[in-house]
This record gives sequence, C-alpha cells and structure tokens, in this order.
Amino acid sequence: MDKKIIVTIGREYGSQGHVIGEKIAQKYNISFYDKELLERAAKESGISKEIFQVVEDQRTGSFLYSIAMGAYSYANRVTAAGTVSLSDRLYMVQNDIIKKIAKEGSCVMVGRCSNYILKDEYDCADIFIYADMEDKIKYVMHSSGLDEKKAKDVINKIDKKRASYYNYYTNRKWGVRDSYDLMLNSSSLGVDGCVDIISKFIDLKYDLTDK
Repeated sequence: MDKKIIVTIGREYGSQGHVIGEKIAQKYNISFYDKELLERAAKESGISKEIFQVVEDQRTGSFLYSIAMGAYSYANRVTAAGTVSLSDRLYMVQNDIIKKIAKEGSCVMVGRCSNYILKDEYDCADIFIYADMEDKIKYVMHSSGLDEKKAKDVINKIDKKRASYYNYYTNRKWGVRDSYDLMLNSSSLGVDGCVDIISKFIDLKYDLTDK
C-alpha cells in the first residue's frame, strides 16, 4: 500500500474495540498494536513488561503500584532532581514508541493516547468505540468468566481509569466527540458493522475508493 494509513482506536471496556481494531488491520493488511505496544516499549526501554502492565492496570496509590514504585525506583531518575514519576516515565517511553511505530508504516493502534500523541505529525483516522452497558456486561461475563455484578464493576473501574489517564496526559476529554473523527456504538452496529463503516471512512479519508 503506497499511502500511509494510521488508525487510532479509543474504546470503552467491553465494547470490542480491540476486536474491531484487529479486523481493520487484517482488512488493510497493516500492523496492529495493543498490548504489543507494551511489549515493544519494555524491550526497547529495558523496563520490565510487568511494570508497564502493573502501572497500566492499577491506580496510583494502589498496593501493587506502590510495589512497582519501590522495586523500580530507578525509573524515576530521569532528571537530576528525580522528580519524574514512574507513571510519567512510562508514558514518555510509550510516547516515543508510538511515534517510532508510526514512522515505520501503516498501522492500527489501540488506546494509550495514540490519537493525541500523533496529532501533530500525521493525519490519523481517530475512532472511538462505545457500547450499551448491558452488552458490555454480557461480553465481559463471557470473555472473563465473571458474574454480572463483578463484570459491571470491572467495566466502570477500567473506563474510569482510561478516562483519567487520557484526560491527564492530553488535556482533552476521553470519549467525547471533540477528540475523535468517528464514534460508533458497537451495540447498534455489531463488530462487522463497525468494521464496515470504519473501512468506508478510511477509504474516503485516504482516497482509497478505487483500490
């Protein structure tokens, strides 16, 4: 493919944004990054992948976060004053990796503020996937084996964490239209319906209608 296509996908937990992103990458035969971003960031920074995962999964102030902070305090020593937090350090590492991946070629990136990080260098197709709570609960129950109450709790906690992370590092609002080109309800459209609409949007945006 001659034209560089960069698709970023923000998503509510349980909306199947990951699955939709994978299908888009497969359709256009381009690279896909979600957890793969963490793996690459860990490999290139020398910081354990487990530490990236702990900081991503836990709120600041949690027990596991405190362990990570103690065990990897060297990661804070970015400046002479040692004032950069572990979370900020890992964000900067991921920031660099996201920009590096975008330079390498066409890709789909899920989450991690990728739409904001790339906004000044690339004309990305920025997508946000949401869904009705009932459908998100059903999906999480099926995929994670949780009961209804626990599934709903997990969804609310993860979405709150995603919003806080995105809002903090971008000064934008997570999940609102000003931050994205296209927002789709996967409850109404289904996974394949979302893929179809996103594909049409990509074709128009990148002038691929004759491909």
